[in-house]
Amino acid sequence: LLTSNDEVEIISLKAFLDHAFKIKDLGYVHYFLGIEILRTDRGLLLTQRKFTFELLTEFSPEPSPSATCPLDYNAKLTPHEGELLPNPGIYRRLIGKLNFLTNTRPDIAFSIQHLSQFLQSPREPHLKAALHVLRYLKREPSLGVLLNQSPTFDMLAYCDADWASCSHSRRSVSGFVVFLGDTLIT
Repeated sequence: LLTSNDEVEIISLKAFLDHAFKIKDLGYVHYFLGIEILRTDRGLLLTQRKFTFELLTEFSPEPSPSATCPLDYNAKLTPHEGELLPNPGIYRRLIGKLNFLTNTRPDIAFSIQHLSQFLQSPREPHLKAALHVLRYLKREPSLGVLLNQSPTFDMLAYCDADWASCSHSRRSVSGFVVFLGDTLIT
């Protein structure tokens, strides 16, 4: 996968690679490692729409209303409340797939990180919270990350911390976001 804003350099590199390895030019990328790449007038939109629809079909077969936030803000998850899941593999598989989805959906990253704390012995409230994340994804399944083509390369970072906010470990919770120009990079 080659990318650049210098078309002459791309052509030169492709010629070099073709001479050395006999490559085939497949044109513009549309789908790569499960991520759809859509060209817009503002830049490239990276989305996992197909994966999101497959996830919704696999884990939420019955109709349910969409949610407006990734986690229910009233739910306080703890490691030992609720019944243990009879098949924890379902929860683990769901969280693993949701973790893959955070590549293009940073809006669910905190929720998935929080739910990942309960992979050792998942319980009913944890599965219910994970299914709530699916209801949130149902609202905007095509959301993704825009790689903006703006010429600015200003780096801007934000962070926040909540001291000793984890109710069961008393550890601090922190988060950060970094932009390069108008593009979210981490």
